[in-house]
Amino acid sequence: MNPSSLPHWDLTTIFPSLDAPEFEAALAAVSADITALVALCDAEGIMLRDTPPALDTALVTTLETVLERINAVSVQAHVVAAYLQNSIAVDSRNAAAQTRMSTLQLELVRLRQLNTRLVAWLGGLDVEWLIAQSPVAAAHAYALRKASTEAQHLMSPAEEALAADLNLTGGSAWAKLYNNYSSQIQTQVEIEGVSQTLPMTALRNLAYHADRDLRRRAYEAELTAWEAHALPLAAAMNSIKGQMNALTARRGWTPLDVALFNNNIDYETLEAMLDTAREYFPVFRRYLRAKARALDVEQLAWYDLFAPLPVGSRVWDFELARDFILEQFGAFSPRMEGLAARAFAERWIDAEPRDGKRGGAFCAWARKDESRILANFTPAYGGVNTLAHELGHAYHNLARSGCTYIQRDTPMTLAETASNFCELLVRQAALERAEPAEQLAILESSLQHATQTVVDITSRFIFEREVFAQRQQRELSTEELNMLMRDAQLETYGDGLDADYLHPYMWAVKPHYYTVTFYNFPYMFGTLFSLGLFARYRQTPEAFLADYDALLVATGMDDAATLAARFDMDIRSPAFWRGSLNVLAEEVARFEGLIG
Repeated sequence: MNPSSLPHWDLTTIFPSLDAPEFEAALAAVSADITALVALCDAEGIMLRDTPPALDTALVTTLETVLERINAVSVQAHVVAAYLQNSIAVDSRNAAAQTRMSTLQLELVRLRQLNTRLVAWLGGLDVEWLIAQSPVAAAHAYALRKASTEAQHLMSPAEEALAADLNLTGGSAWAKLYNNYSSQIQTQVEIEGVSQTLPMTALRNLAYHADRDLRRRAYEAELTAWEAHALPLAAAMNSIKGQMNALTARRGWTPLDVALFNNNIDYETLEAMLDTAREYFPVFRRYLRAKARALDVEQLAWYDLFAPLPVGSRVWDFELARDFILEQFGAFSPRMEGLAARAFAERWIDAEPRDGKRGGAFCAWARKDESRILANFTPAYGGVNTLAHELGHAYHNLARSGCTYIQRDTPMTLAETASNFCELLVRQAALERAEPAEQLAILESSLQHATQTVVDITSRFIFEREVFAQRQQRELSTEELNMLMRDAQLETYGDGLDADYLHPYMWAVKPHYYTVTFYNFPYMFGTLFSLGLFARYRQTPEAFLADYDALLVATGMDDAATLAARFDMDIRSPAFWRGSLNVLAEEVARFEGLIG
């Protein structure tokens, strides 16, 4: 399929256009309803109070009313924000969407301030009494308990309100600069003897090209482009991490404390996972050395990480990818197949790489049971894998469609559960029917992804941890950021990659550094947790199905260890993580056997 014929998503079913009366009315309604909610919270004294209110039926009524109103206005605001964010994601030059997003952000600050007031108010209440007295509170028990803990780490109400206001011109503004600026970077690369100017998304897609010399030229052009544009990106990194250091210190946290709290896991779980992953780095290096043999090179360079193997593997055009995914989802459950069929038929997917469109892939909940999926599709098994992954997120959104906004608040650790599980469904089916050459290509796609989520994610975690530590003393230069990234890659990839051809600008590539604190480890968690779940599915497929959907519904309503215990999995034990990593070790051995 020609890239220009790949599908674009349809946002008009949400709002006809940015200028449509429906959109203007929705934006105005968000503002009016937030204003009404502020008035309600003022009248009911929803804020930090020296003397908590009496535990009586009036308090229960107040809590239920406030929770219901917050859920309702949050959904309204989300739909408008998702529409604008998705419009910008495929066209960062969309000035009208950027302007309206700026307007909406002012309203979202007010909503965040209300949430902070609610947290402070709950910190002075007997949350367990409220949960026992109110069905609405009981339905939001986990969120209320988390809020009670978070309340102990709040600054004064005036300081929290000021921090929310300043974030618009602080961390949020720097993140906006990063997204807009990086999405518009273009650079030249020679392709078939002709110099072409490509956007960064298209340039990075050349990492998947079969021609090693072209991959090298694209890699060198990419590094040159990042170097030329590094100064404002480094400023954004320093500002965002500096702000986080300052705020977490004032609140009595560290940045990692906040990340663990937000991801519903504890230090014991994180350490068990990261320490066990390190045990398996030699296994991943074996895979990298086997891939080097397959490519007939002495040692892999960074630009070989995503190279296709010379095995005559199948071309997966978009239609073929769609049909195969539908078949495998249908083998799991009619509900999952129906969700994927809707996504393709109702144009939820934007697959074409193009100028102004952000790189990578994501799935965004749009409204009710609808999602939108951004991809930069490549006609190889990796492209199939990405679509299956993002459709898994859409299935997760479908499962939670009956939840309130607060109940939907799933941490990144568990947000990757359905996506990675769907990857496994599709991969196992592809392996079962593939010839040896195609098996090799599929295993390559699996191990390529696993190397990213285990080895590379660890390097990114090491990098971010060091940036936070050093940023406490001063700003870091682009050269220092490069050095920290290179050192982290050496520590994790070891002799699996040529040390002269690493990627010191990976800190500029990954947008997550500019929006989420310690975004990295949840991806490893999601990959390995899903492997554990998939093993349970293979043992008892019929019993698993009902439990699986119930798990997806509950991902915002309990901590990860409690949810894992439903399947007799102890995520605080290295033994659990070894079980998942052993599955990947078996794939490496199978890969080596096929390489010879």
